Amino acid sequence: MDNLAGIPEKVASYLLEIKAVKLNVKEPFTWASGIKSPIYCDNRRILSYPEVRTYVRDGLCATVKEHFSGAEVIAGVATGAIAHGMLVAQELGLPFIYVRSAGKDHGLGNQIEGEIPVGKKVVVIEDLVSTGQSSLSAVDALINAKCEVMGMVAIFTYGLERASQNMESAQCPLHTLTDFNTLVKQAINSGFLHHSNMETLEQWRENPQEWRR
Repeated sequence: MDNLAGIPEKVASYLLEIKAVKLNVKEPFTWASGIKSPIYCDNRRILSYPEVRTYVRDGLCATVKEHFSGAEVIAGVATGAIAHGMLVAQELGLPFIYVRSAGKDHGLGNQIEGEIPVGKKVVVIEDLVSTGQSSLSAVDALINAKCEVMGMVAIFTYGLERASQNMESAQCPLHTLTDFNTLVKQAINSGFLHHSNMETLEQWRENPQEWRR
């Protein structure tokens, strides 16, 4: 994959095709942050589809090369991005590590698994970004371990304002293969989503913390 043209639409179409996207307005999904959401993107399903998995891997690799040339290490965020990060590291011929949400309560108590690349330029791979809090927790762990974090590449983002603010405050550039707006557009074009659902999704996006409270 030589450039990034067409990736957002193609990845969004793939996510819909493999039923990685769930929509439930009556019984919304609850995120780890406690936010209620009428839409959920399960990128773990990508791993079960070789064609999709390869395309996403190539898209992530192309994005790393485009925006973070000079990367020396790939770090996956546990658990959703471990496999995707490993695929990227293998394809780029780079060392791989992964970062837990917290240190283990047994064994060595590691939060970062693998050889910690002190002073090395690290790119973080995520499967999706919601509020950005868990993603940036991994970034903080790497910085505390004296790694140089160049930025983050994710498969999907909901595009919440809170996430943008969190990333900006952390000075962590974020690039994604696709996003909420592209996904919704593809969903409507493919008949997965009806226009009547748009008002609900827009209300949620405007204030996800208060939606359905």
